[in-house]
Amino acid sequence: MSDPNIVYSGLSRRVTVEGHDLKIDIYRSETDTHWVLEVIDEGGTSTVWDDLFPTDQAAIDEALKAIEEEGLSGFIDIGNVVPFPGNP
Repeated sequence: MSDPNIVYSGLSRRVTVEGHDLKIDIYRSETDTHWVLEVIDEGGTSTVWDDLFPTDQAAIDEALKAIEEEGLSGFIDIGNVVPFPGNP
């Protein structure tokens, strides 16, 4: 069985926060109805929400709210990333 195609929302975008770029990706599999929200910093560190969103609009609203409330420090890798077991 092949992997399902990934559908990206047209609401996905890049934003600049405190002089740094963040990429907001909103996507789902073609067979799913709920959306995944992911914010990626300039260094490639990814923050993915545990909860899925019923609409892509709900996902972008949550991303923008989190960026407004937490600022850059909520998303940029500042050395506090916990590596997966087995990774140095």
